[in-house]
Amino acid sequence: MVGVAVMDIRPMVVEDVPAVLALERETFPQPWDEEILRSEVVAANRVYLVAEGPDGTINGYGGLLLNGDEAHVVTLATSLRGRGLGTRLMLGLVEAGLEHGAQHITLEVRASNRTAQELYRKFGMVPVGIRKEYYSDEDALVMWAPDVATPEYRARLDEIRRSLR
Repeated sequence: MVGVAVMDIRPMVVEDVPAVLALERETFPQPWDEEILRSEVVAANRVYLVAEGPDGTINGYGGLLLNGDEAHVVTLATSLRGRGLGTRLMLGLVEAGLEHGAQHITLEVRASNRTAQELYRKFGMVPVGIRKEYYSDEDALVMWAPDVATPEYRARLDEIRRSLR
């Protein structure tokens, strides 16, 4: 098994959609379909990243919706859990949000998904509310990281980056 440190985190392109769709189907009970993924990848106010291994395998992906000074993480999925790949993808998404002028980052996560919530807490995200019945079978916890364009937050990102080495 290849280590996540050698994976390339790069912008997703339309040609990645079939591999991402397979990962989407493995990861989520209600996966997006091909048409939705294709439209997301080319949308002007979206950023999608993939984690590609040396052999070309897509092992994870994440997406960001840019809305004014807010960056909304819309998806994050990996086939390799507990190895830092989610952290690397989230770092890439946050950095992309900052490059596009984001001041705040938000997302929804399944209320039962404690592992993902811990990942997001690493990035300074805190619970701010519940979206009832956000998923067909469960509520979502709304998480928020305010003031991400500060030197203090960038120091947090530097620490996360160092922890991945």
